[in-house]
Amino acid sequence: MAKVIAYVVSGSGGSPTIVTPVNVRTRVAGPPITFATGGQSIAVTPNGKTVYVPTADAVVPIDTVTNTALPAIAVGSEPFSILVTPNGRTVYVANTGSNSVTPIRVSSNLPLAAIPVGNEPSRMVMTPNGRTIYTVNIGDNSVTPIRVSDHTPKAPIPVGASPNSAAITPDGEILYVGNFTGNTVTPIKIRTNAPGAAIPVGAGPAAIVITPNSKMAYVSNSGDGTVTPIEVAAQKALPPIPVGVSPFDMAVTPNGRTVYVVCTGSNTVRPIHVATNTAGSPITVPSGPFTLGITPNGKTLFVTGNPNLFAPIRISDNVPETPIVVGQAPSAFALAVID
Repeated sequence: MAKVIAYVVSGSGGSPTIVTPVNVRTRVAGPPITFATGGQSIAVTPNGKTVYVPTADAVVPIDTVTNTALPAIAVGSEPFSILVTPNGRTVYVANTGSNSVTPIRVSSNLPLAAIPVGNEPSRMVMTPNGRTIYTVNIGDNSVTPIRVSDHTPKAPIPVGASPNSAAITPDGEILYVGNFTGNTVTPIKIRTNAPGAAIPVGAGPAAIVITPNSKMAYVSNSGDGTVTPIEVAAQKALPPIPVGVSPFDMAVTPNGRTVYVVCTGSNTVRPIHVATNTAGSPITVPSGPFTLGITPNGKTLFVTGNPNLFAPIRISDNVPETPIVVGQAPSAFALAVID
């Protein structure tokens, strides 16, 4: 029977990166995997066999069978955002310091030629069919499309001020880009790469999620404690939903009924009922919650928190369970389904 392992990335400042494997069913943490400094993000291959973690100037693969770090892969400067193609053949990492994206061949863990993109690519997203990657370039207010088949960057797409978040509708039709200082979201048609009129949202849009049926997008507004729902068909923002102090990361359940938002300033997670766009009661979590994610079966939500905790929440009744001790200052995690 397949098991689900959460790989939790921790570390801050000049301290070593620590990746802690946690068995999602038993809630037991395995021995930590330690390597170079700078790890803050993570991605896993679809077959669950390899996890990739960017560090200060490289990407470190982890073999999930042995839970050992493999030799580091040299990439560009200050790699951060990372993703894997749906077919599991290639990893892409955005180098914020060198304005490029480095592809890595999974079969050999060898880097390919860097792809030039815009200034400071802080985020990446990929279309569901795996044909196009978009880098969100916070340094020049643009988005760069990359054709995956031949690694060709296309003409940059202008968006709003300080873009730093993005999401693509599951039907592959629309890319939404959150403009942090512009307080807007720019919709982009995937077929034409044409940007639409900016949609006003709250102050400091920080993250975007989209329901599985592609009908609703939700934007966390870190500056005013709200989440803005957007009707995808009409490209229209609905009334903001108050949630808590400094809302940041979000996740939506596989059945599309609930959106969860972490409020870093109030140490809570707030559920939002999609049918009514109303917030449920806040769920208290460890201090400084940062990122969250939901297990593939939709039964458990996990939240990272300070100083070294990985906290599960039972989704059926929104009850928090006993936190699991991981490395200091956890910042991200990925769920690997391992046969």
